[in-house]
Amino acid sequence: MRLVVAVLIASVGAVGMWSVVVVMPVVQQEFAATRGAVSLSATMIFFGFGLGGVIMGRITDRVGIVPAMAVSIAFLAGSYVLAALSTALWQFIIISFLMGLGTSATFAPLMAEASHWFERYRGLAVTIVASGNYVAGTFWPPLVNWGTQAYGWRATHVAIAIVCGALMTILLLVLRQIMGGSEAHDHANAPPPRLDLNLSANTLTVLLSLAAIACCVAMAMPQVHIVSYCGDLGYGPARGAEMLSLMMAFGIVSRIGSGFLADKFGGIVTLMIGSVAQAFALFFYLFFTSLPSLYLISAMFGLFQGGIVPSYAIIVRETMPAGEAATRVGIVIFASVVGMSFGGWISGVIFDLTGSYAAAFANGFAWNLLNVVIVLMLLLRGRQRLAMA
Repeated sequence: MRLVVAVLIASVGAVGMWSVVVVMPVVQQEFAATRGAVSLSATMIFFGFGLGGVIMGRITDRVGIVPAMAVSIAFLAGSYVLAALSTALWQFIIISFLMGLGTSATFAPLMAEASHWFERYRGLAVTIVASGNYVAGTFWPPLVNWGTQAYGWRATHVAIAIVCGALMTILLLVLRQIMGGSEAHDHANAPPPRLDLNLSANTLTVLLSLAAIACCVAMAMPQVHIVSYCGDLGYGPARGAEMLSLMMAFGIVSRIGSGFLADKFGGIVTLMIGSVAQAFALFFYLFFTSLPSLYLISAMFGLFQGGIVPSYAIIVRETMPAGEAATRVGIVIFASVVGMSFGGWISGVIFDLTGSYAAAFANGFAWNLLNVVIVLMLLLRGRQRLAMA
C-alpha cells in the first residue's frame, strides 16, 4: 500500500519535470527569446530538482519522508502560481528553479525511502517508485498541451498548482497514516551493503556522479527538445508532445523491467545495459527524421533509457550504509540533473549556432560513451572483488 501511494504522489508531483518542455515554444514566442535562452528554464528546473533532492534527502534521513514531502508540495504549488504571474523571461527562469525544488522530493528521497520497505525485492520497489516520474511524463504533456492551446499557458499553470497541491496533500496524509507517523527510519539493525568495490563511499559517490552527469547530458537532448524539434521539422508541437508521452510510457516499462534485472544481476549490470542501449537509440536519431521513424525511435529511447537513473539509487543501496541512503542517492541524482540541465541548455545553444539538432544529437552520443567507460570500470572492479572473495 505504501508503494501504491508513493507512485501516485510521484505521478502527480513530477509534473514539474515535464510541463516546461511543452510550453517552451509558446513562452519563447511570447517573450521573443532565442531557443537557448528559453532552454534555461528547463535547466533551472533540473538544477532545482537535483539540489532539492540532496536537501530533501537530508531531511528524509533526519526526520522522515513526510516532512520532506510537505515542504516539496508547498514549493511546487507556489512556484506554478508565480510562473503564471511572471512578466519577463528572467522571472520565468528563476521561478523554474523553485518548480524543480518542489518536484524534488518525489524522486530521489522517495526512492531511498522505498528501498527501506523491501529487502528481497528492493530493486523492483525502487524502480516502481521511480516509474512515477515517467507516469507523469506520459499523461501530463498531453494535458498541459491541451490546456495551453485551450486556455493559455498561464491559466494552465494556475490549474496545475491547485490540482497538484490538493491531490498531493491528500495522498501524503494517506501515506503518513499507512506508515504510522512521519518519523525517520532507525537504521541501527539494517543489513550491511551487499557489494564491496573496495572504494570509499565518497570516492564511489564521485564516480557515480560523473557517470550520472555523462548519461544525462545524452538523455536530455530528446527529452527536452523533442517538442521543439518536431516544430522545426514542420510536424507541430502537438506531435512532439505525443512523442514525449510515448517516450515516457515506454520508460515506465523499462524502469519496472530494470527492477527485475537489478534484483537478479545487480544495479551495475543493469546500468551498463541501459547505458549501451541508450547510445544506440541516440545514434538512430542522427539518421532518421520522418514522422513514423521519430515515433518509433522515441519509443525505443524510452524503452532503453528508463532504467538508467533508478539504477544509481540501487547501486547506492547495494554498496553504501542504509543510514546515508537518501542523502547519497540525492547527491547522485543531483549530478544526473546537472547533466540534464547542461544537456538541455547546450543542445539549445548548439541549435542556435548550427541551425540544426544534428550536432546536438552527436554531442549527446559522445557523452553517452563516457558514461559507458565509467560504468564498465565499476563493473570490472566488482567482478574482480567477487573473484577475489
